[in-house]
Amino acid sequence: MNETALAVFENHKIRRHYDENTETWYFSVIDVVAALTDSINPRDYWFRMKMRVKNEDGLELSTICRQLKMKASDGKMRETDTANAEGLLRIIQSIPSPKAEPFKRWLAKVGYERLQDMSDPARSLDRAREYWQQHGRSEKWIQQRMMGQETRNKLTDYWKDHEITKEDEYAVLTNIIHQEWSGVSVKKHKDIKKLKAQNLRDHMTEAELIFTALAELSTRQIAESVDATGMPENAEAGKRGGKIAKNARLELESKTGKSVITGENYLPPVQKQRKIKQN
Repeated sequence: MNETALAVFENHKIRRHYDENTETWYFSVIDVVAALTDSINPRDYWFRMKMRVKNEDGLELSTICRQLKMKASDGKMRETDTANAEGLLRIIQSIPSPKAEPFKRWLAKVGYERLQDMSDPARSLDRAREYWQQHGRSEKWIQQRMMGQETRNKLTDYWKDHEITKEDEYAVLTNIIHQEWSGVSVKKHKDIKKLKAQNLRDHMTEAELIFTALAELSTRQIAESVDATGMPENAEAGKRGGKIAKNARLELESKTGKSVITGENYLPPVQKQRKIKQN
């Protein structure tokens, strides 16, 4: 299931669509253009802007967009150009608007601080630690979460250098590893925890974090040992790496009599109550 929602920037409504498979928000480009330019015809502005950028820089802005159906002003679902946060940052570079910097800050606030911190990873880590502390995570959990993220980053760096370039490829490989070690897909795991747009890893228990990290560490080391390149070879490495963590999980569960995969989450009490009423 995917989710469509509205966000508001300086009284401008911006349609956005959450893709659960890739855990990515996509924003309506037309709505962003309208918010930044106050154009009476943002669709025409966007069309002319694409032509200008193509002529000046040789860049096809459409290639960093994704066509998704979103509800139009007439209430009908219509195809529209959308872009993820990284794509939007590239697009707004070509919009001469005093609102560009405020928009970047707004974009960070709706969940993309990492894109602003690519040149300063330490700041990003500090912010993440502060966020988790504010939400009641223990120091032990935070340490495990950060170690797991480092393991994850090393794996995605390997993929990037070995012909894995598309977001959906990252999502497929991640799901293969997760399905293999846990016995459930990423989506099913989120359903078990009653999550929607939230990051699954931010709601994992210590054990779930550890086995996720073991699966991804094993996957990377297996991939490196055979120089796995492209989707088929990295998918096979993912299955083998995930199986190592699966065997460890099954061994632990046999000794404790408890499932590693749980419905535990860190949703605020109000959200939990709302979920119970909906069910």
